[in-house]
Amino acid sequence: MIAPPSPLLLRSLAGECLKRPPIWFMRQAGRSLPEYHQLRRGASDFIAFCHDPKMAAEATMQPMRRFAFDAAIVFADILLLPRALGQAVWFEPGEGPRLGPLPNIAALEGQVAASTQRLSSIGETLARVRVELEPERALIGFAGGPWTVATYMIEGRGGDRARARAMAVETPDVVDRLIDVLVESTALYLAMQARAGAQVLQIFESWAELIAEDDFFRLVTRPHARIIARLAELGVDSPVIGFPRGAGALVEGYADQAGAQGVGLDVQAPAALGRRLQERVAIQGALDPVLLRAGGGRLDARVETLLEQWSGGPYIFNLGHGVLPDTPVAHIEQVVRRVTGA
Repeated sequence: MIAPPSPLLLRSLAGECLKRPPIWFMRQAGRSLPEYHQLRRGASDFIAFCHDPKMAAEATMQPMRRFAFDAAIVFADILLLPRALGQAVWFEPGEGPRLGPLPNIAALEGQVAASTQRLSSIGETLARVRVELEPERALIGFAGGPWTVATYMIEGRGGDRARARAMAVETPDVVDRLIDVLVESTALYLAMQARAGAQVLQIFESWAELIAEDDFFRLVTRPHARIIARLAELGVDSPVIGFPRGAGALVEGYADQAGAQGVGLDVQAPAALGRRLQERVAIQGALDPVLLRAGGGRLDARVETLLEQWSGGPYIFNLGHGVLPDTPVAHIEQVVRRVTGA
C-alpha cells in the first residue's frame, strides 16, 4: 500500500525548500465567509459555538472546501483557556471579548490540571476534522501565547495593555506566577490537541510588541521555549510555529532560543530578515491583511515579491495577521491561485 504524500506544511517545517510554498491563512475560517455567518446564527453565543464540535468542525472545513489551502486550523479562540482556568469570559456583540476580575493566582494554579478536560470539545472538533480532511492537507491546533493571554486576563479586554505592562514591571512576581500557570496549562492543552489529530501547533503571541529586550525574553521567548520543552516531555513531537507579532528585530533572538520549527513574521518583516531566519527555521507570513482586503494589482505584485524573496528557503505563505472580516472572498481566491497555480 502506497503511503499518502506528506502535507506540504510538514515538509516546509522540516526544512524543505519546495517548488511552491504551502499556503494557509490565519483566521481563514470565520467572518469573511458568508456560509460562516449562516452557521453562526445557529449558536446561542460565540463561546457555545467554539465548544460545539459539530459546528466548530464545520467552520474549520468551510474554507477548505472553498480554497486550495494546504492546511486547516481548528476553529476556536485563545480566550477559551482563561475560561477553563476559572476566569469569567464572554463576548459582547460588536465589541469583542470581556473578562471578569483576575482570580487569585493560587486559585488559578489549582485549576491547571482540570483546564484541559474543560477544553475537551476542542479535541473532539479536531478529531472530526481529521476524519474529513484529505491526508495531504495538514491540520493545525493552536493556543494563545502566555503573555498575550495574561494581558487579556489582567486588562479584562483588548486595548493598549498599559496595565499589564505596568504590572510586569511593578509586580513581576505576580505576573511571573501567572505566566507559569499559562505555560503549563497551554502545554497540556496543546498536547491534547496533538493527540486529537493536530499535526502542527501554533502559538499566537499577538501582543509581542512594545516590550523591552530583557522583558521580551522573560515574557515571550522563555515561556514559549518552556511550552515546547514541556510538549516534548509529554511525548508530543508535532512541529510548532511561534508567532511573536510585533517583535521586530527581537524575532531573531526568538528564533534562536524558543525552539520552534517555524516562526511567523508580521507585515513589517524585511526580506533580508526572513532570509537570515530561513537559515535555521521555516518562516511564515508577512502579507498585509489590509492589502488582501484591497485586492487588485498591488496585491498581485506583493504576492510575487514575497514568493521571489523567500523562495530560497523553507517558507509558508500566510498573512502577517488574520483575515479581516470584510475581505472579499474573490481576493482570497486571487492569492491562492497565484501561490498554488490552481
